[in-house]
Amino acid sequence: MFEYKLLSALAAVVEQAGFERGAQVLGISQSAISQRIKLLETRIGQSVLVRATPPTPTDIGRRLLNHVQQVRLLERDLQSQVPALDEEGMPERLRIALNADSLATWWAEAVSDFCAEQHLLLDLVVEDQTVSLKRMRAGEVAACICASERPVAGARSLLLGAMRYRALASPAFITRHFPQGVRADQLARTPALVFGPDDFLQHRYLASLGVDGGFEHHLCPSSEGFIRLTEAGLGWGLVPELQVRDQLERGALVELLPDKPIDVPLYWHHWRSGGQLLGVLTDHLAQACGQWLVPLD
Repeated sequence: MFEYKLLSALAAVVEQAGFERGAQVLGISQSAISQRIKLLETRIGQSVLVRATPPTPTDIGRRLLNHVQQVRLLERDLQSQVPALDEEGMPERLRIALNADSLATWWAEAVSDFCAEQHLLLDLVVEDQTVSLKRMRAGEVAACICASERPVAGARSLLLGAMRYRALASPAFITRHFPQGVRADQLARTPALVFGPDDFLQHRYLASLGVDGGFEHHLCPSSEGFIRLTEAGLGWGLVPELQVRDQLERGALVELLPDKPIDVPLYWHHWRSGGQLLGVLTDHLAQACGQWLVPLD
């Protein structure tokens, strides 16, 4: 059986990004929390933390953290039925992986009131929508948003809708690279913007236009920076429509190929054993996301 004060020590160190702050949250000394981590590692025969700044969990540490989170969620359900068990009254923390574009657009507005009402703190992990499911598969998060419908074992998935992207560039970029008008076959020979090495949205877009192979591109792993670089004329990029309505209205950004958007499905994945809180959050997202996401054809 697990000794949960040891697992709580691990969670505190990771969530508070250090032994000292983790000890303060638990109301114990830094020496005591270090001893608990060492005892946990002795009992399982493996390291649970990489002693860096900040400390990061090992593979087994991440699985233990996910177990702690699921236990907390189930305990929350029990405490709601037996309030006397809730001695600390601390807010619940929920670790969720989601893509940067959702975080930069609709996510905050979708969950703000919910978090306040449920006394919930979020621990957000930013991943591309094509790879965030690996976080659940590794046992690192309780839920994620990704482009894949198929859930991992022990989880469920729900289609929230699709995020619509449009191929955009600045007027100056278009004048410089497409003086005779934009043609699909020219796009691969002009600088593009790509979020990161796991971002294949531009590849998919070009393939849908019949353009295969590599293309010139900058890497920019920031949603806000991506917009800034596009406005500055460094390249063309696929940008969430939600994020640039003002720029489109002002003419700061122009669509390269009108009426050729690309829609990326967003699925909400969550553990079946996540307790009532995850279930309520799932229902909330299912009802709210239609305000920002488009139906998937």
